[in-house]
Amino acid sequence: MSTATTSGPGETRNKLALGALGLGAFVIGTAELVIVGVLNLIADDLDVSLSTAGLLVTAYALGISIGGPIVTAATIRMPRHTLLCAALAVFVLGNLAAVFAGLFGLLVVARVLCGALHGLFLGAASAVATGLVAPERRGQAVGLVFGGISVSTVLGVPLGTLLGQNLGWQATFAGVAALGLIALVVITIWVPSVRSSGSGGLGSQVQHAFHPRVLAMLAAEVLLMGSQFIAFTYLAAFLEDVTGIQSAAVSAFLMIFGVFSAIGTFAGGRFADINASRTLLVGNGVLIVGLLGLYFFRESPLLVGVALALWGIVGFGVTPSLQLRVISLAGEGADLAATLGASAANVGVAAGAAVGGWALATFGIDDVPLTALIFAVLALPAVWATRFLKVPAAQDPVAGSAPAAVNGHTPVSTGG
Repeated sequence: MSTATTSGPGETRNKLALGALGLGAFVIGTAELVIVGVLNLIADDLDVSLSTAGLLVTAYALGISIGGPIVTAATIRMPRHTLLCAALAVFVLGNLAAVFAGLFGLLVVARVLCGALHGLFLGAASAVATGLVAPERRGQAVGLVFGGISVSTVLGVPLGTLLGQNLGWQATFAGVAALGLIALVVITIWVPSVRSSGSGGLGSQVQHAFHPRVLAMLAAEVLLMGSQFIAFTYLAAFLEDVTGIQSAAVSAFLMIFGVFSAIGTFAGGRFADINASRTLLVGNGVLIVGLLGLYFFRESPLLVGVALALWGIVGFGVTPSLQLRVISLAGEGADLAATLGASAANVGVAAGAAVGGWALATFGIDDVPLTALIFAVLALPAVWATRFLKVPAAQDPVAGSAPAAVNGHTPVSTGG
């Protein structure tokens, strides 16, 4: 495994490598979310209803949730550097296929393929990033990778939407493909080869990645992410219909959320290194406060903006801690488990959107944040309980048999 140095050329190379991985995450994050901004254009051009076009969002999420682990399992013995480059190369081809897809069905297939590669890339990038730094800086490394996705919500999605609105939706996918090609070149040059973070073949990976302690952590992640997307899915409608913000200004409020999400993701990596379990618990608590503010001060644009900033900084700020805990708890199954984190997050997104839709139809837009708040409160005891899940002794795949450095506390049992 590559060993991080504290100064000199080695540290510079590792920083460049982490930046390259972050760029790759920026590209796939943009590809996932930018579809929302051009959905109506696709519906009109391919002569399908807007609700049918919405299946492109579902297709990508299914690709991540189901396809990601399957593709990871199939490539478990492939060197990580080769896997990263191959995943991005096929991802670029998938987006180019979307450019020339004249049929809606082909576009759906392209989205499923790109979703699966999204999950594969994130898992491999997380494992590689933690192998590039010292054990006490693993959270920051994961934060830099996932920070690329947060930045995509602030820069990539608005720019991709603007491109599609002016040049056609195909230009959006072409732009993603071009960025993906740049990321591929940068990763090929700057990211070194590192040893796989897990060990053994597929059977051993599955056994450890699906251990009850890992599944418990993933279940908490579903609850934590799902509670947020109950409200986030219908946030624009809430801001316009309840808070009274004009449609032209809604994007500014969404930008507030996006900017603080990016800040939170990078800062969350540092807190994950101090104590990932405590970071998750505090993040869950702050999320509850943010949703409380959103609900009770819903008619005040100023206080709603404050609530969005508070929510944003912890909403994705917990992501490095979640990913670090999943990888560490999986022990020898870290390579496969790294992809399961993205799968769990997307299960939470899909479930949250469904519950949010039910709350909207049943209670109205006013009470959607209250429903999200209830689920965030329900997530709190589950998140609290995960602090008792212990990394298998002498099997921490990232720290290299240094269990005392895991998550800021000393594991006392194998969890098995």
